[in-house]
Amino acid sequence: MREDEITELAAWLMENGLKGTSEADLLSGFCEACRKGGIDISRSMALMDTLHPVYEGRAFRWDSSEDVEAVFEYGPAEQGIGAENWRRSAFYYLYSTNQTEVRRRIGFGDPADFYTLDTLKETGHTDIIAFANHFGRDGTIGEMDCCFSNFVTASETGFSDEDIAVLRRLVPALALAMKCMALGRITRTIAEVYLGEDAARQVLEGKISRGKAERISAALWFSDLAHYTRISDTAEPDEIIPMLNDYADAVISSIHEAGGNVLKLIGDGTLAIFKAGDSADACAAALRAEATLRERLRDLNAQRQIEGRPVTEVYLGLHIGDVFYGNIGSLDRLDFTVIGPAVNEVSRIASLCRSVDRNVLMSSNFVNAVPSDERDTLVSVGRYALRGVNRAQELFTLMPGVKE
Repeated sequence: MREDEITELAAWLMENGLKGTSEADLLSGFCEACRKGGIDISRSMALMDTLHPVYEGRAFRWDSSEDVEAVFEYGPAEQGIGAENWRRSAFYYLYSTNQTEVRRRIGFGDPADFYTLDTLKETGHTDIIAFANHFGRDGTIGEMDCCFSNFVTASETGFSDEDIAVLRRLVPALALAMKCMALGRITRTIAEVYLGEDAARQVLEGKISRGKAERISAALWFSDLAHYTRISDTAEPDEIIPMLNDYADAVISSIHEAGGNVLKLIGDGTLAIFKAGDSADACAAALRAEATLRERLRDLNAQRQIEGRPVTEVYLGLHIGDVFYGNIGSLDRLDFTVIGPAVNEVSRIASLCRSVDRNVLMSSNFVNAVPSDERDTLVSVGRYALRGVNRAQELFTLMPGVKE
């Protein structure tokens, strides 16, 4: 590979790393440029751990002669066949020995002692080199502390000394470009997990100044678990967190599927909003989420009863009103949330569910905004004084016989 081609590829990596090109496209662009420059790479893989509530990391593959799954996510490599394969890999060897590269000329007598090398040898590949590009302490996030990559050739002569020298020069630039993209993804993931999708988007767009809030009209959802205090006092301590997770998953997934945004988890409680250009659409979405939730709760409670674990229901208050949506807090600790009298009202409405003996209560404002063809299933339960609210409100619920 000529010096001008090396310089050009290094510049391409920097430019595309800054641009936010995906890791898979970075890897494929890198390998294709190397092939064009005379380094006969036949296939390659790169992987990096991440910070994600479900996946441990992401891996990327490229092949010169066949279509492959370019991106896949992997879970914890602590047990099972995945753990066994990881411990047999060249990447694990580099990780466990704190080395930066390892090479096997499998077509020229070197042992095929790492995972998949025997298959590579059988299919005509002759040489493989794997790299570990470690990040500095301040450049590490969670388990993301290294970028692993490997490069394979089927050339009759394997990689030349010049090929290896070029890879040693350029792979750190590839790792840096891939790290840039991974950091952006981690930032978005953390923001969405802890703030919710809509709030995360606004924060990442730069809306992080204290006191900056917009006035919006939204359908408001506040729910909590029925009899949670009694259950938490009587259940085994190690049952509490799994129970909260089971019911929170049912609530949150139902809200998200209907287009809502969860803003806050308060113990066993959930505050969410449904934004829409038309208030009828927002209220209809909230009712869809409620219907989905009841179906999920029936399945969840049936399964937990089979397992002999405590079960409960969800009390839900629905309201609609104007709220301020934005950053509230101190100079160095902010919360992106909604505030206003309507937020107080929806929490008070939910707290009346036990007294009224209904799992769902809705304000008259909410019911009036519901599409007319959906109001037939909603009935009044009377007027009630809400704590902290000046006037009594007429509340509604689903008609008896309607699934809730």
